[in-house]
Amino acid sequence: MPVFQLTNDIIFPAPDFAEPDGLLAIGGDLSAPRLITAYRQGIFPWYSEGDPILWWSPAPRLVLLPEQFHLPRRLARTIRKQIFQVSADTAFAEVISSCGSLRKESGEGTWITEEMKNAYIHLFELGFAHSVECWFEGQLAGGLYGVCLDRVFFGESMFSRKTDASKIGLATLVRYAREIGIRAIDCQMSTAHLLRFGSREIEREEFQEILERFIQTIVPQKKWRLR
Repeated sequence: MPVFQLTNDIIFPAPDFAEPDGLLAIGGDLSAPRLITAYRQGIFPWYSEGDPILWWSPAPRLVLLPEQFHLPRRLARTIRKQIFQVSADTAFAEVISSCGSLRKESGEGTWITEEMKNAYIHLFELGFAHSVECWFEGQLAGGLYGVCLDRVFFGESMFSRKTDASKIGLATLVRYAREIGIRAIDCQMSTAHLLRFGSREIEREEFQEILERFIQTIVPQKKWRLR
């Protein structure tokens, strides 16, 4: 089946038409309206520098329900020691930049191009994206960012420059999600790391049902403030 070529109209094909690897469409742009439309349908952009924009909707999908989060004992002890200071929405641009640069430093490729970075920073400024930051001795040691629509958080990337920093960021995200009523965290594709924290793979139909149930309104959110 051919991959759909997007036009200037902000319309995506149904996720059911995705290729077996999850590729759904090509082209378009990273404007805020297009990104919000995509995430509302469970679609996200992922491509390398110099390539056209590729849009994905993989199945099965890795999802973490906050009430099913598993906090390992060792990590719980680290959290109790308060080695890290944790914040939210205070350094979004720094977090997304670190997610990209750390992958480059480790010799991996990154999809976080300047175009992607600017697009998500714009979403953050509009109230549709958020970050969690972990600080150690005043320096950013880890964190994560993603898109939030109503009661669903779509995780995009995380990084860690110090042991457990990104894990504590995830644990903090889950705790805050419970407080503000987020019902599902989309982790996109499976990793052994995320499976250990209680995430599970679900089929496309169940994932689409989650989106329909928990995304009722598309409105900007205030900046997150941890309590």
